Amino acid sequence: MDEYSILVVEDNPDDQVLTVRALKNASRNSSIVVVEDGQEALDFLFGRGSEEPCVNLDLLGVILLDIKLPRVSGLEVLKKIRASTRTNWLPVVMITSSDEPAELVEAYRLGANSYIKKSIDYSEFSDQMAILARYWLTVNKVPKAGSVRQL
Repeated sequence: MDEYSILVVEDNPDDQVLTVRALKNASRNSSIVVVEDGQEALDFLFGRGSEEPCVNLDLLGVILLDIKLPRVSGLEVLKKIRASTRTNWLPVVMITSSDEPAELVEAYRLGANSYIKKSIDYSEFSDQMAILARYWLTVNKVPKAGSVRQL
C-alpha cells in the first residue's frame, strides 16, 4: 500500500477534513491531494492553457470524485476523464451524499468504477474510506500511463 496518491475532489470543507483524516488513517504514506471543484480537478489532471498537468499519472491510484461540485459537476469531470486517452483508464470512485437513482445510473453510464454514498456517521464513513483505500491502493492494479497510450 501507499505507493500511489489519491486525488480527492470535494467542495465541502467538513467533508474534505473527514475524508483526508479517514484516508490518512487507512494509508499513512499515501499522498492525498484535495481540490475543491470540478474545474480545479480538470486543471490538475490536464493542465490549464500552456501549463503542464500537476500530476504524474503513474503515481495516481484513484480519484475520489464528488458529484455535486461548483463550476464543473463531478459527472462532467468524469465524462472528460473518460474522453481522454491520457486519463480514461484511471480509477474513478464517485462519492456523494445524494440518494438520486438517476445520478447512480449516469455515473456508471459515464464509466465510474465505483459509486459510494457517504455515511453521515463518522465511524461508518471512516470505515468506508479505509476499505476504499485498501482496495484501490493495494488490491487493484493500475497500468502505467505510458503503457496505456502504447496500446
